[in-house]
Amino acid sequence: MSPAAGKEGAWRRRRRRAAAPGAMAESNADWMGSLPAALRTCPLSNLAIPGSHDSFSYWVDEKSPVGPDQATAIKRLAKISLVKKIMKKWSVTQNLTFKEQLEGGIRYFDLRVSSKPGEIGHEIYFIHGLFGIKVWDGLMEINTFLDQHPKEVVFLDFNHFYAMDDGHHFFLINRIRSAFGSKLCSVECVEYVTLQYMWEKKHQVLIFYHYPLWREFPFLWPGNKMPAPWANTTNVHKLIQFLETTLEERSRYGTFHVSQAILTPRVKTIARHLVRGLKNTLVHRNLPMILNWVKAQKPGVMGVNIITSDFVELVDFAATVIALNDLLLEEDESTSKS
Repeated sequence: MSPAAGKEGAWRRRRRRAAAPGAMAESNADWMGSLPAALRTCPLSNLAIPGSHDSFSYWVDEKSPVGPDQATAIKRLAKISLVKKIMKKWSVTQNLTFKEQLEGGIRYFDLRVSSKPGEIGHEIYFIHGLFGIKVWDGLMEINTFLDQHPKEVVFLDFNHFYAMDDGHHFFLINRIRSAFGSKLCSVECVEYVTLQYMWEKKHQVLIFYHYPLWREFPFLWPGNKMPAPWANTTNVHKLIQFLETTLEERSRYGTFHVSQAILTPRVKTIARHLVRGLKNTLVHRNLPMILNWVKAQKPGVMGVNIITSDFVELVDFAATVIALNDLLLEEDESTSKS
């Protein structure tokens, strides 16, 4: 057996242990740095990478005003304190902090941000119905992890902006630059961006910015390089059909790709299950079927790339996605034998 084959076998054994029920989340903290040599030169757009949906929503502020992402009618209703408590049950899509998600193997973060109307200055907060923590605090938490794990790479996808003019955007972009500095990867041909490429340049962060100002900063990747089709359904069978269809339509080259393995509540869903919340109404019941779909996938040029989920800790989601990369090794082995 060659040394490379021995290392690949050891990686597979580690992956099986990490995916075992009850495995410690920390076992995924260095999964990218532990990948076999054959996968380090594979474009990141062809690897299977776990991500979280509304990644920052583990904490929302019931005391702050309702966010500008909400309809006027909701803002009026939210003057009643009980309404905010109900909103919280449906706004929170994650239980783990950024640090905990990173330690568990999550590498893609879905970020929605806003200023606080009426607040002096340009401070920016995460938002999902209610305001979350300051973006700066989240960026610093991520940067601390990256300092401790220099071979790990993260994708930060800033895809929704609320109550922000260009002044707010310049403030946020400068915060991003201050937080990560030389870790930021400038826009490049997607197929060039491998782990080996990132390590050689000592880059660890790719920022996707869905606003025209991306053109003015070399470290901001345009939003169209990170398409994330959204099923917008409460029906798990429709979700899976949508995920299959959008994978078939995925661009072969030039972009990353997000498969959003999430269910979205309708107004009537919330009305029927007011106090149960998102996790107890939609997520718990359907996660096993969603996870089975994930297990049946294969990464690669026309396969899955980034897969996102709500409440990533409820099942062995991250480990299951990471383990899909074994299939690339098997493909590589069969090619070398033929």
